Amino acid sequence: MITPPFLTHGDVVGIVAPARKISAQELKPAIEFLEMNGFRVALGKNIFAKDNQFAGTDEQRAADIQTFLDDPDIKAILCARGGYGSVRIIDRLNFDGFVQSPKWICGYSDVTVFHSHLHQLGYATLHGTMPINIKEEDFYSPSNTSLVRGLTGKSLAYTVPVQPFNRCGEVTAPIVGGNLSILYSLLASESDICTDGKILFIEDLDEYLYHIDRMMMALKRSGKLANLAGLVVGGMSDMNDNTIPFGHTAEEIIARVTEEYGYPVCYGFPAGHIEENMALRLGTEATLAVTEKQCVLRF
Repeated sequence: MITPPFLTHGDVVGIVAPARKISAQELKPAIEFLEMNGFRVALGKNIFAKDNQFAGTDEQRAADIQTFLDDPDIKAILCARGGYGSVRIIDRLNFDGFVQSPKWICGYSDVTVFHSHLHQLGYATLHGTMPINIKEEDFYSPSNTSLVRGLTGKSLAYTVPVQPFNRCGEVTAPIVGGNLSILYSLLASESDICTDGKILFIEDLDEYLYHIDRMMMALKRSGKLANLAGLVVGGMSDMNDNTIPFGHTAEEIIARVTEEYGYPVCYGFPAGHIEENMALRLGTEATLAVTEKQCVLRF
């Protein structure tokens, strides 16, 4: 796995909107935050375009990303927000320029499309908060601070309180993953990740509990869970249920689907669609240590 160069003072960060639309007002605090941290900011030409819920047409969104992929002066590409739309443009992109000058692709949620696709090409990416989440009144939140640490090559180490379904163990392996719904939607595509021998990270938002079960069963039946080195479960936020309850929480569903395996599992990790969305260098080696007292994930 190739790790893009870490950023230094004065490097240029490009911001694009590969999915849902965003306004200049919503983006203003993030630009200020990045500049405060010593970066220069370049905006995609079409970043404020609108096409119903999308940030412009597929052609416009793809063009912005392609421009930054090809530009060797751009050292990182931050996706402004998630939503839906990245999968519509991933096959329009040519990564030849990116291979010549690798850079960090950053974001979460719908950006899992890019994480997965680039991991299949052999490149590390950064899972973390996005510009839409950066607010002026909270510039130095743990999430924002970890984003800068992740981009600049600082160590990342997180300690998580014990959760009921944790499984103890310690392993060092590459970490991959992202949003469970997106991982599920990419199965059997060119962007589908290989999970064998790796730590899998998953999170999700606003799903029906039976959908969580369906997606976990799909990962299991497609061989994504059997040969993991470890499993890290992030936020499973705002889950929905039917009039007749499914009967299990998202965490209980995941525990049941993976109960036959022996690798360490950490629940309640602070990443995903939650207030603390800590940065993870996906594709790079991480150490997961789960004990009866705590869970530690470090890079």
